Amino acid sequence: MNELAIMEALLFAAGEEGLTYKQLADVLDIQEERVYELVQQLKHMYDVAERGIMVVEMAGTLQLVTKKQCAPYLQKLVESPTTSSLSQAALETLAIIAYRQPITRAEIEQIRGVKSDKPLQTLLGKALIKEVGRAEGTGRPILYGTTKEFLDYFGLKTLDELPPLPEWDEQEEEREADLFFERLNEQLQEAGEQR
Repeated sequence: MNELAIMEALLFAAGEEGLTYKQLADVLDIQEERVYELVQQLKHMYDVAERGIMVVEMAGTLQLVTKKQCAPYLQKLVESPTTSSLSQAALETLAIIAYRQPITRAEIEQIRGVKSDKPLQTLLGKALIKEVGRAEGTGRPILYGTTKEFLDYFGLKTLDELPPLPEWDEQEEEREADLFFERLNEQLQEAGEQR
């Protein structure tokens, strides 16, 4: 396989993270000047062939991105009814995990007051949560935490950007919790719809 094809594969695999000229040079075991030449060839190849992707340099990294002309089709794909949104139960479960991670299924169910197997499976399937370890104690239950995809999905850089938890009176805890989850779910749904 030639250097151009390998570089294309590396850029594709790197995704949004991108790769620097130095990283590409190190992996391909070539000089950075040669990487620059290959990048120019790749750019030319995508331009001449009227492809849907192109190579861009952003913040010192090279990335494969879709062309602006494809935006209406990508938008249509995102808004397609086949892309399902999260259910109320999944959003509640996700919010609990986001704020209390790492957390076990039993702890989630104690907070929600209902079984949470299906919402957990949905969230695992969408890669918004993952298993992050095992709790100490009987049965060593699985601990769940959020993923990088969770941050990407809701447009967050870190978990510190989550809306602050309200402080509530214990006597009104249940009512406040309902209102909190309702507000949080609205925010999460809005963030998800904007993507």
